[in-house]
Amino acid sequence: MKKIKCSEWDSLSKIHRLNLINSCTGYKSANLIGTKSPNGIPNVAVFSSVTHLGSSPALLGFILRPNVVPRNTYNNLKATGYFTVNHIAQNMIAQAHQTSASYDAEISEFEMVNLEQEYLSDIDVPFVKDSPVKLLCRYLNEYEIVENNTIHIIAAIEEIHFRDEMLHNDYWLQLDQGEVVAVNGLDGYCLPKIVDRFDYARPNTPTKSILKNGT
Repeated sequence: MKKIKCSEWDSLSKIHRLNLINSCTGYKSANLIGTKSPNGIPNVAVFSSVTHLGSSPALLGFILRPNVVPRNTYNNLKATGYFTVNHIAQNMIAQAHQTSASYDAEISEFEMVNLEQEYLSDIDVPFVKDSPVKLLCRYLNEYEIVENNTIHIIAAIEEIHFRDEMLHNDYWLQLDQGEVVAVNGLDGYCLPKIVDRFDYARPNTPTKSILKNGT
């Protein structure tokens, strides 16, 4: 097994270092965050940092890079208070990845990358039509991470939209039924497949599969 120490990766080129550090921590979520500017311009951008923070209340967070250049997603969600999180499906990966390009604030990425927007809520914020799971989120707070000057956005989940076939009887969403992808590093898109699902773990109790028994 190969070992690389921090003193070694500091000498790598920028791209090689980014690839190594972004991929070594494991698979990440793959989402498109939709916003709308105060001037009514829809925006959509790919993010791989969306994480679950709690279920009661329902909270999620994601990381924004330093605001040393204009960040349309940040500016829009701060101005309107709302955004959407849309899972990326296998048939969307090329368009989704292209949203990482630096488009001007006056340009809608939906149009530039050929993603269709839709409106499913009373809140005027765009969802991605082809996404199999879509969340309406309300901005709550933000925290500066001083170690690298990034921003951790905290939001409440207010609505969940999903394809019917993904829902089990116990309200578990089986994401591979919607061909939801994950991200490996910065630019590798993977299609996970569920292997098993287990009952709640208790001491001195055998592990029990609940997926194979049906849920």
